Amino acid sequence: MKKFFSVADVDSLDAIVKEALELKANPNANEALGKHKMLGLVFLNPSLRTRLSTQKAAINLGMNVMVMNMDKDGWALETQDGVVMNGTTVEHIREAAAVMGEYCDILGLRSFPSLKDKEADYTEDLFNKFIKFSGVPVVSLESATRHPLQSLTDLITITEHKKVAKPKVVLAWAPHIKALPQAVPNSFAEWMSKAQEQGLVDFTVAHPAGYELSEEFTEGATITNNLDEALAGADFVYVKNWSSYKEYGQVYPVSENWMLDNQKLTLTNDAKVMHCLPVRRDLELSSEILDGPNSLVIKEASNRVWAAQVVLKRLLESLNK
Repeated sequence: MKKFFSVADVDSLDAIVKEALELKANPNANEALGKHKMLGLVFLNPSLRTRLSTQKAAINLGMNVMVMNMDKDGWALETQDGVVMNGTTVEHIREAAAVMGEYCDILGLRSFPSLKDKEADYTEDLFNKFIKFSGVPVVSLESATRHPLQSLTDLITITEHKKVAKPKVVLAWAPHIKALPQAVPNSFAEWMSKAQEQGLVDFTVAHPAGYELSEEFTEGATITNNLDEALAGADFVYVKNWSSYKEYGQVYPVSENWMLDNQKLTLTNDAKVMHCLPVRRDLELSSEILDGPNSLVIKEASNRVWAAQVVLKRLLESLNK
């Protein structure tokens, strides 16, 4: 593994989940692997779980860790070539990424989309330039279009808690008060679609009309605008809000009740409920579910460590070859 950006960077989902669970059972077995290696975590946006879990994973592997909050501590970055930098930007990504690559053996980058320019966001210009100019392996800590560490975590969590060999997994849109990116649902759909292709799950996406994700992420999935229909027989329900992809970044009014509660949960096969967090209680997801026996959100968040650790382990092994 030379980078970790999407499910395309993983061959066998079953194998990487198995390896992650082995690390969970013995977290410090590979401490020598990361000795004298430096991980740099670069955040252009806020983080709680991603930052802490990736730091812990790196420490478990014997690595040293540096964290840079570019939005607060760094210079304003210019990402476009051919620009006369006589405005608000102070440092070009060519120099910034290259310098970070000099200091670190592996880099992680988090950067949210603008939700204004679909083409710029979906070409992943910033992330790709960071890879190009840093010259070291790069882990996505969430980008404009994907959140692969979260999606790997979700697959680990489903594998741990499934009661049938091939569970029905539903990605269910939820209400929100603002426009949110498609990164988490895109990534979850991409990983579950590949998991379905590899015979691990049956995958359904449920959302109101107008909230269709880009088709590149939902290949093979069953897609419906009827939440009750989607919930029937579900073993896992993954709740997440996102804004429109077609009318990029827009939010449409939805008259139906799309917030999951215990009443809707009766339609499922006693489904376990997941959310990437942070969650707005009683808007996206009911408190009765979050505080009840069907919620996996804390166990899911805990598994972020093992998703990060298996990815860092594979990148370190590639460096040492």
